Amino acid sequence: MAKSELSLLQSVFAMKCPRCRTGDLFTIPGSFQFKQLTVMPDVCPSCGQKFLPEPGFYYGAMFISYIICGFWFLGFIAICMFVFDLSVDTSFILLFVMIAILFGWIFRISRSIWIHITIKYDPTYLHK
Repeated sequence: MAKSELSLLQSVFAMKCPRCRTGDLFTIPGSFQFKQLTVMPDVCPSCGQKFLPEPGFYYGAMFISYIICGFWFLGFIAICMFVFDLSVDTSFILLFVMIAILFGWIFRISRSIWIHITIKYDPTYLHK
C-alpha cells in the first residue's frame, strides 16, 4: 500500500479525505458552483470513509467558519482603514465584496478542517 504524499495541511487545503488523503471531499471541485456547493459523496471513493459519520456532524464547522471570518474580516477592515486610510463605508463595501467572493471557499474549507480534526490519517488503511 502506498502512503499518501500529502501532508495534513495540504490535505486540508486540497479538501481531500482525512483518512486516505486521496479521495475528494466534494463532488464538484471549485468554490463557485453555488447550486452544488454542499454536495459531498456519502463515502470516500478511495477508502470508503463515511463523510457524514453522524447526524449534525458538520455543526462544528460553523464554529470554524466563525473563527476564520471573525479574524480575517476584522483584520481586513483594520488594514483598509488604518493602512489605506479608507472610510468605514468604503471598507465595509469592500468587505461585502470579499464575502461574496470567498463564501464558497470558507464554507468548504471549514468543513475540511472540521473533518480533519475529527478523523485521523491512517497510512496503514488498505485502499480500494
